[in-house]
Amino acid sequence: MRLVTVGDEAVLVEVGDPSTAAALAAWARAGGVAAVEVVPAATTVLLDGVDPELVRQELAAWSGGGAVPSGPLVTIPVSYDGPELGFVAEWWRCSEDEVVRRHTSVELVSVFCGFAPGFAYLAGLPTSWAVPRLESPRSRVPAGAVALADTWSAVYPRAAPGGWRLIGTTALELWDPHRDPPALLAPGTRVRFEAS
Repeated sequence: MRLVTVGDEAVLVEVGDPSTAAALAAWARAGGVAAVEVVPAATTVLLDGVDPELVRQELAAWSGGGAVPSGPLVTIPVSYDGPELGFVAEWWRCSEDEVVRRHTSVELVSVFCGFAPGFAYLAGLPTSWAVPRLESPRSRVPAGAVALADTWSAVYPRAAPGGWRLIGTTALELWDPHRDPPALLAPGTRVRFEAS
């Protein structure tokens, strides 16, 4: 664990992997750290609104372990009709039906949100299923696109540029500013995809 002071009132904690970042964020939010904001990312947690020296003392009490928070389960219906479904099948050396079977067989967890409001990074795919991003990102990915990149899975909540491999689409609303909370897949939410 490496600590980097950011300005006068924030500390970036580098932990090395998404599961540890999610566990640290859950511990910090549960009262381990007196922070105004706790912002997990892929391998870091930003603790904002803190006394940097006090945070160093508080983090000494963290064991370094802990489970990824287990939240509600959301099932996402997917039409597996994405333009890179065939590419993923070739990359995984299997049929397109097998890609669908694999993608719907695992329970994923939202470990952090970023890139765009409601864009959740879903962890849980085996490392052997990692897929490369596009060499050149698309200028526009439609809302509802179900995508893979490395060992991450995600759903684009709105149209945006992007370089992830698109394997399907869903009509589910991922981001609704009138809903509480607005993000359907807030960190800790467990996710299963289902062929529709």
